[in-house]
Amino acid sequence: MASPVLRGLMAKEELLEFPGTVSELLPNATFRVKLENDHEIIAHTAGKMRKNRIRVLAGDKVLVEMTPYDLTKGRITYRFK
Repeated sequence: MASPVLRGLMAKEELLEFPGTVSELLPNATFRVKLENDHEIIAHTAGKMRKNRIRVLAGDKVLVEMTPYDLTKGRITYRFK
C-alpha cells in the first residue's frame, strides 16, 4: 500500500480555517461564502454535515476549511448557531 505522501493526501495541519457568512446558494450543493477578510470563495458542505443533514442557508455564519494551494475553493465544516 502506498504511503499517504505518495497518494497525494494532505496533512490536517496544512488546512486553513476562516469564519465567514453564506451570501448565496448555488447549484449542486455549493455556496458562495464571504469571508471575514472580505474575500469571496465557492464552498461545499463537508461529508459529516451532509450525513447529519445540517442545513446551510443564506446568511448563516459558517467555518470554512481551505487548502493553501487553491484559495478560491473551500469546504464548510461548521455552521454556527
